Amino acid sequence: MADQYPSRSDCPINYALESFGDKWTLLIIRDLMFNAKQSFGELLTSPEKISTNILTDRLKSLEATGIISREVCADNRSKCVYSLTAKGRDLLPIMLEITQWSARHYKDVSTPAAFLKRLDEDKAGVIRQIKAMWDDQQKP
Repeated sequence: MADQYPSRSDCPINYALESFGDKWTLLIIRDLMFNAKQSFGELLTSPEKISTNILTDRLKSLEATGIISREVCADNRSKCVYSLTAKGRDLLPIMLEITQWSARHYKDVSTPAAFLKRLDEDKAGVIRQIKAMWDDQQKP
């Protein structure tokens, strides 16, 4: 999918910032990736208290850049389900690195210590496990 917005430069860091470099977008990706949230209402319940207009804007932006997809529910046409695309799922190692960095540099992170320990000892195994979970969720 081609990106909808022109880029300021061809720097890879710039592309990343334009895709998910504001204070809300990574939290939305976090909730889709790790917290099994799929609907607009579920995303609104995050502890950071995103407003409806900001959430709407960020979801549209993430969809436009191909990081998430939006599907209208067959049984309730007024409800949409959001999910990470392959491009969005490719952010998994980055999200785990951010988690580790935060745990190293800030006290009182909410991530369980056992998970952080496993991440430090076997990041590749954690990535495989999460990807296997995603694959299982996609099976009919």
